[in-house]
Amino acid sequence: MATAEQFAQTITNGYTFKGEHAALGAAILNGVVQPQCVVNLPLKTMNRHGLIAGATGTGKTKTLQVISEILSNNSVPVLLMDIKGDLSGIAAEGTASTRLQERCTLLNIDYKPAAYPVEFLTLSDEPGAKLRATVLEFGPILLSKILALNDTQGGLLSILFKYCDDNALLLLDLNDLIKVLQYAGEEGKAIIEKQYGKISTTSLGTILRKVIELQQQGADVFFGEPSFDVDDLMRISQDGKGMVNILRVTDMQAKPKLFSTFMLQLLAELYATYPEEGDLEKPKLVLFIDEAHLLFNEASQALLDQLETVIKLIRSKGIGIFFCTQNPQDIPANILGQLGLKVQHALRAFTAADRKTIKQAAENFPISEFYTTDELLTQMGIGEAFVTLLNEKGIPTPLVHTMLYPPTSRMDILAPAEIDALLAKSKLVKKYNISINSDSAYEALERKINAQAPIEQQEEAATPSQKAKKEESFLDNPMVKQAGRTAAAILTRTLLGALGLTGTSKRKKSGWFS
Repeated sequence: MATAEQFAQTITNGYTFKGEHAALGAAILNGVVQPQCVVNLPLKTMNRHGLIAGATGTGKTKTLQVISEILSNNSVPVLLMDIKGDLSGIAAEGTASTRLQERCTLLNIDYKPAAYPVEFLTLSDEPGAKLRATVLEFGPILLSKILALNDTQGGLLSILFKYCDDNALLLLDLNDLIKVLQYAGEEGKAIIEKQYGKISTTSLGTILRKVIELQQQGADVFFGEPSFDVDDLMRISQDGKGMVNILRVTDMQAKPKLFSTFMLQLLAELYATYPEEGDLEKPKLVLFIDEAHLLFNEASQALLDQLETVIKLIRSKGIGIFFCTQNPQDIPANILGQLGLKVQHALRAFTAADRKTIKQAAENFPISEFYTTDELLTQMGIGEAFVTLLNEKGIPTPLVHTMLYPPTSRMDILAPAEIDALLAKSKLVKKYNISINSDSAYEALERKINAQAPIEQQEEAATPSQKAKKEESFLDNPMVKQAGRTAAAILTRTLLGALGLTGTSKRKKSGWFS
């Protein structure tokens, strides 16, 4: 039987780090808080991703808030995906309630209220700086994955992007892409086929239908100008704190495809923008995705594969990703295996399926001599969680039942007037909440079609005698006659030569084949 001294030694050794670190909470043994056994987070491994899981009402959101505060205090910018709309309080100081003071007494810490620098962002018409990207920035490969196109359809989309690139047609929003698809199937089909090969009308129709489907989910507000610069996520406030960027996506629950589209583009942009860094002393940016199951709902296998690849590689850029969800099984196994920090709040065992989930969750943790993991998973209180993470050598730390420190910012939402006051001072709102309608593929193709229409109308309206006269005047042109004679001579001689009907002396005398 392990003793309290052995427990204290194990936790102290497991959660003491040489590099920069910060306290997340204190260990619990046999239901008693051990304030001297501090559970620290090493900042050096925060780029190795993480999971915050647990049933509704167990304190996941407050844990997300605490970790965000830790990062901001250490000059690490944060991006929070606020699905439920309950994270805005991090911009205001907290209040020391009786219950909160009792927790601080158990943890043997002083409560010091603090507010954090916040920037509100949005993908829709909610208040905040608008995040946009152009169709051109997505590119045909990423769009093909989002639209779940097959190889033939994806190849056709690449051809259309190439055609637009060769003809200076800017693909900025979905209307531009729709116009190009329509043009390729009608007025421009012959021109494009002549340069790039056969175009399948069926494939064009499928791509168009899927683009319109994405548009109907509200993607119009996301595709366009001005494009969001990911460098604006990396800002540090004047007092040295990392900026907490809160992306308000409360309306995304009914639009999982749009949410997946945005996340994949953002991760791809971050990966493409920043150089390889390896393991830094602390990350450059950490993303928290609340209600993470929305990211994987209705996602195709190609999209999941792309996400898995980006998540594997992006940590080398100094960027960490944390998923927050009710059930660890919401995260695909290949991605779950990439998550270094796990904070597991209580799970509920109401059904046989629940008990199976709890058993699976317990098996994913390191074996502990101090806890019966599957039993304790259903008994932990609010603000308590199992914690394990990777240390500086990449080795998992001992599993520890932890009472988490409370947030020092407000554990409630801001009032609309408070949000408006922050937005009024926002530099990003001034930078991105403007309307730009650049001359792009839609306008260029409209002009081209409109210019061609009168010519075609004149040709259709011409009388037979006018058409004959026009054809005669063209053929009477001396240059046209000469070109015709030359072409005819070359064609005749080539055919005769191929058939072996011309003499050797004739060929030599003429000089055609000498």
